[in-house]
Amino acid sequence: MDSNNSPKPETATSPSANRSVFYQLQIVLGVAFLLATLFTAWTEPGLLPGSLTEKLNSALALQKTNQPTVFPTQAPRARPVIGIVAGHSGNGEDVGAVCPDELGGSKEVDINMDIATRVRDTLVEDGYEVDLLAEFDNRLNGYQGMALISIHADSCVYIEGATGFKVAAAMSTTYPEQATRLTNCIRERYASITGMAFHAGSVTKDMTDYHAFYEINKNTPAAIIEVGFMNADRETLVDKPDILAEGIVAGILCYVLNEDISPTTTDTP
Repeated sequence: MDSNNSPKPETATSPSANRSVFYQLQIVLGVAFLLATLFTAWTEPGLLPGSLTEKLNSALALQKTNQPTVFPTQAPRARPVIGIVAGHSGNGEDVGAVCPDELGGSKEVDINMDIATRVRDTLVEDGYEVDLLAEFDNRLNGYQGMALISIHADSCVYIEGATGFKVAAAMSTTYPEQATRLTNCIRERYASITGMAFHAGSVTKDMTDYHAFYEINKNTPAAIIEVGFMNADRETLVDKPDILAEGIVAGILCYVLNEDISPTTTDTP
């Protein structure tokens, strides 16, 4: 066989060799970049040459900007909404009952607003969303909430034995049993905290047919409370509104949190 025809060794680099060299180069560059990153993180900036520091910081900044930005999804905050009506408020000259000057000249609207505001503030501190509503507030039309309570005070006219509080439920609701439970919760907790007696047998038609009961959404349980008589209970109403507000808040939370109530107060008001 002619020696000139024998196969000659290949001088060109094979594709597999090229891939091997490229892979090794990637490893070297990756290790170098990792070492540079660690070196930069653990070395005081002042110990590095200025140009080297700038180049490393530029490379790291570029790497960070290439990372996709992820924004956390904020979970929805579901907070129960509770409506509190301050009786006679926002109703022009109608301020409700008024005591004569010899009894301090107290106005029912002022007593109602003071207590209603305290109830609102306490519930907000407890994490609830609360609407403080006027007597004929436009927001009452179709109002939806976990509960709606209207706060009033009773007459300042002297009536023998006229002392204590009264509560009535909105029985026009779709779920009268819920309105009854709301009323019973308020009745039991208010009596327990304020020490005032329930004035049995004096719930009037004005309470049971309270206008807001027919304006709000039929699925919203509602109640109206007369916190006390402005004559016999005047000292408590004027000097201890915080205690009265505490009693109402406790009644609302009793309903909202489905707390136990005494069996003696389960009758429909």
